[in-house]
Amino acid sequence: MPEKLLAADYQPRSELVTPETFVPKPAFTAIDAHNHLPVGEPRLPADEIPRIVRDMDIVDVEAIVNLSGGFGDTLKTRLEALDQAYPGRFYTFCNVDWEGVGTTGWADRATAQLRADVSAGAKGLKIFKQLGLTYRDPEGHLIPPDDPRIADIWEAAGELGIPVLIHSADPVAFFRPLDRLNERWDELHRHPNWHFYGGDYPEFEELIAALYRTIEAHPNTTFITAHVGCYPENLGFVSGMLDRYPNLYTDFSARIAELGRAPYSARDWFLRYADRIVFGTDGAPTPILYQTYYRFLESKDEYFTYSPRSPIPHQGRWHICGMFLPEDVLKKVYRDNIRGFLGLE
Repeated sequence: MPEKLLAADYQPRSELVTPETFVPKPAFTAIDAHNHLPVGEPRLPADEIPRIVRDMDIVDVEAIVNLSGGFGDTLKTRLEALDQAYPGRFYTFCNVDWEGVGTTGWADRATAQLRADVSAGAKGLKIFKQLGLTYRDPEGHLIPPDDPRIADIWEAAGELGIPVLIHSADPVAFFRPLDRLNERWDELHRHPNWHFYGGDYPEFEELIAALYRTIEAHPNTTFITAHVGCYPENLGFVSGMLDRYPNLYTDFSARIAELGRAPYSARDWFLRYADRIVFGTDGAPTPILYQTYYRFLESKDEYFTYSPRSPIPHQGRWHICGMFLPEDVLKKVYRDNIRGFLGLE
């Protein structure tokens, strides 16, 4: 027996014997409100779309919301390849060109582009985490979401009646030292560019504060925060924000690992905010991904992997428990809550 074992080689197998539920299809046909299908980029050639649609049919996914629409001509190309080629199966959100924030006429150009993109068919606006984290103005200053120079974007979205799906910050551990105490050590060693501790990066708390100041400052605009309010490690905080801001909704994409390790609190949270939570995955749209989400939402299974194809769970070395949500909650989360934002009601 070796005296030492590298952490990367330690892949324990649970000997716990509990029920295992296979959920091949959701209780209600699902709409994935958080995914990225940048058609035309090397990682997604157009000839991959028919396969994605076939996989959607296998697992009863009615539609996918594509948050990587781009703007202008890029958006039009992706609308043609997805929304127009497969009516009712894809709904694409547009993005903003942040180049030149603070220069003369930028706000007018950006809001005009947003209006044109919505006229072209965009169903909403997606804001990536780089806003506040890495995007800078021509003077080199970071651009937080509550920067008054970009406030017209949020107001225009409200006037257009489209939701803003916004991602700020990232898991808390990404903003902490990468040492023996960091619960995302494996993940950050695989993806060192996801580590935002020190240097010129803002602190996690700064990013979250700026996000919610933005939501408060624009009460007539609907915001859908990505990833459980962008702070899934603290459901008490997220609950407080949902209570405070009626224009706030959230998805739980790519965060079942966080929710499933706090099953009592998470289940209470789903039940309490069933009208404000939308289904999303933020992952490659494959049957195994969706079926893992279905198992999480619908089963009473205990201590199962959220990452069935990874020997070391990709977000943290723990397992999760199912939420066994009632049917009325499942229907709202899987489809009803997002339908209104997509103009389906």
